[in-house]
Amino acid sequence: MISDILLNRKTIRKYSSKHVEDKLLNELLTMGCRSSTTGNMQVYSIIITRDEEKKKELAPCHFNQKMVTEAPVVLTFCADFNRFNKWCRARNAEPGYNNFLSFFTAAIDALLVAQTVCIAAESKGIGICYLGTTTYMAHKIIEILKLPKGVVPVTTLTIGWPAENPEQVDRLPLKAVIHNEAYHDYSSEEIELCYREKEERSDSKQFIKENNKETLAQVFTDVRYKKEDNIHFSKILLQVLKDQGFMNQ
Repeated sequence: MISDILLNRKTIRKYSSKHVEDKLLNELLTMGCRSSTTGNMQVYSIIITRDEEKKKELAPCHFNQKMVTEAPVVLTFCADFNRFNKWCRARNAEPGYNNFLSFFTAAIDALLVAQTVCIAAESKGIGICYLGTTTYMAHKIIEILKLPKGVVPVTTLTIGWPAENPEQVDRLPLKAVIHNEAYHDYSSEEIELCYREKEERSDSKQFIKENNKETLAQVFTDVRYKKEDNIHFSKILLQVLKDQGFMNQ
């Protein structure tokens, strides 16, 4: 049942050598491409990478995480107005999509497809892992995958048959993320309740110890997602959007 798939899903980082057949992959992608899309424009593209050498090229863009080269298939989901722009011009219609709003629109489309592909894959017993590194190194991925102007990578999935059965990662309680009718800002007491279970987990305490920090929040701010890194990669991404034609006025 779909509820079982959604409630029991896990991120898979280790894959068997079993091949993902083209027929099955196309089935997953067909289901993914039935996702909702802004104005029925489908302003996204998906790059399939199976070639071992190409995966080795991509690996540094994802900080050399092993699943990039070990997974049988790597999928790069791109915001893509290049195709739509060409179609418009071929039909005597001048597109006005060289702006940030259009990139955001296309990125949403691409991410909707990516998540639907994940659900489709998991329904077939295939494991997936999202790679958040895609936007960090978008400029390098653009070079490797030869993406033209109007195309920007926004997320990557590794997919394959699982060779592990990891524990589920934690999630905040539903009450931490749900707001009824309007946003209700959090009191200090509510923040404590929202994050108490996460902070009390044994793996969270281990993260704190391993990184020589006082709190789990410090692991995020000082180690995993540092301010200087955020600023650095933000500058790169903004330059990518400019170079790819999404920041023109």
